[in-house]
Amino acid sequence: MQNSKLGLDFQKVAHAKNVARNIADDVQKFVDQYTTVAVERTLCRLLGIDGIDANTVPLPNVLVDEIKDKGVLNQGILFFIGNAILETGMNPQEIAEKVAENQLDLTTLPIHQPEEIKRALQPYVEASIQRISERRNKKQHYLNTIGEGPKPYLYVIVATGNIYEDVVQAQAAARQGADIIAVIRTTGQSLLDYVPYGATTEGFGGTFATQENFRIMRKALDEVSEEVGRYIRLCNYCSGLCMPEIAAMGALEGLDVMLNDALYGILFRDINMQRTLVDQFMSRVINGFAGVIINTGEDNYLTTADAVEQAHTVLASDLINEQLALLAGLKEEQMGLGHAFEMDPALENGFLLELAQAQMIREIFPKATLKYMPPTKFMTGNIFRGHIQDALFNMIGIWTSQGIQLLGMPTEAIHTPFMSDRYLSIENAKYIFGNMKNIGDEVEFKKDGIIQKRAQEVLDNAISLLESIEREGLFTALEKGIFADVKRPKNGGKGLEGVAAKGQHYYNPFIELMLTNH
Repeated sequence: MQNSKLGLDFQKVAHAKNVARNIADDVQKFVDQYTTVAVERTLCRLLGIDGIDANTVPLPNVLVDEIKDKGVLNQGILFFIGNAILETGMNPQEIAEKVAENQLDLTTLPIHQPEEIKRALQPYVEASIQRISERRNKKQHYLNTIGEGPKPYLYVIVATGNIYEDVVQAQAAARQGADIIAVIRTTGQSLLDYVPYGATTEGFGGTFATQENFRIMRKALDEVSEEVGRYIRLCNYCSGLCMPEIAAMGALEGLDVMLNDALYGILFRDINMQRTLVDQFMSRVINGFAGVIINTGEDNYLTTADAVEQAHTVLASDLINEQLALLAGLKEEQMGLGHAFEMDPALENGFLLELAQAQMIREIFPKATLKYMPPTKFMTGNIFRGHIQDALFNMIGIWTSQGIQLLGMPTEAIHTPFMSDRYLSIENAKYIFGNMKNIGDEVEFKKDGIIQKRAQEVLDNAISLLESIEREGLFTALEKGIFADVKRPKNGGKGLEGVAAKGQHYYNPFIELMLTNH
């Protein structure tokens, strides 16, 4: 039986996980019956289809829009591509180019036998699985030879809008001590129903997530990893309307960490819940197979809801996300479940409450690479107070053995960080992590004190919330505004028109292959 510094009842934790599993199973029954335009475009990319047409529309969009416009999206793109391979003798890329030039109509070709279609696709499917496996092996080779920094990993952002300038900043951050570089995505990309193509040099508040940008940054981080003698991880976003596509691109280009959370898209981007939960499953299967750590976005709940009153919604969502991730084949170590240090600094004993919650999340998810988020809501532009807030956050990070410490910046609430701001943040974290390295092993908490009582209360409230979600189902709970005080309709939001129930010819071998070869 696990010991708890907080006096948590692990039978309650087991019950909470069972309830969360029932909620996840209910969602999965829905997911298994449907596909989306994003899932189908992902399959195109996994077959090696890339590039754009004369109007700069990505070829995966050209193919999937073609079958959607003809009313046969429900049969799936692989059925039509496999059939076209048999009929024309061309490879998937050539087929896509012919469709883009209006020289081929996939839906009017004579139909071959399903078994023949599957056989025609097999070499392309195997080549894709092989390519992702090789990419994963390359990363493992780095970890085996040059190693990595200690946990919590120091996670910093670059957000210039220009991938080449991002490279300069990312390499500088790695030399300063960062372990994970997150390339922030340009504002609004999550609402694009396509993935832009090529290297990009203009973005607002971040840089476009494209396959070429991934390749450029991974190469730059491999170079600096060899220089500094530790593997530097690359993080980007596969959230929004192109979740699984960007997951596939990240898998092919060797990304290590992906922000990946349907709930975040539903609540904060008004993406249709049916669409994004189907997309999330495929994206997580790919991330699981590629060895990617996913980051979930529960920390964002506390930017709109009160961090004291609504702490249990973070835990409840983490528990649901854990179960959805397990169904997609993700190992617990690949789960960067999110939580945050977001209480008002004027609150008496706020530090003790934050410590209780961070320790609680660590005990409930003992193997997860937890992602701990810094103060943002109560950062004012007073850089001196802000630096102290970040220091308190860093103390809790090392004390409770977090997995990923997303470093706060003293200039949060003023501007995108300068290299000097980042240096101060890394220095702050390294000083505290070194100075307080074993505090978590040394200090025990008073029985029935403020810290223990807070953790137990949050767990009890999370269980009550999960039980009510189990009764209604997650879709209804989201309609009622159960998370972040945000209500979303099941049939509203962006992207619903891109969802289709699977038809009789539907075929997607990647899910089974990735789940079984994990």
